[in-house]
Amino acid sequence: MQVFMLILLGFLVVCAVSVSLSKNLLNSILIYMSYSLVMSIIWILLESPDLAITEAAVGAGITSVLFFVTLKKIHAIMKSEEEQKDE
Repeated sequence: MQVFMLILLGFLVVCAVSVSLSKNLLNSILIYMSYSLVMSIIWILLESPDLAITEAAVGAGITSVLFFVTLKKIHAIMKSEEEQKDE
């Protein structure tokens, strides 16, 4: 169990660093979602299911949906797709 916890913590650090270094906004949101899901698994391992449910619902669910809606409103998702078509 201790090894699994260390692997999850390592993945958490990798997600935090890669979301900072990512230049694509869509990729950043997906990495943030995975960060929230790993954090909810860690809360479960720490025997705190109420925080795990909250982290999964708010962190990976509602916040990510709000980020996607914001990217759609500012047309950042469309610009990304158009740039890929031009290449």
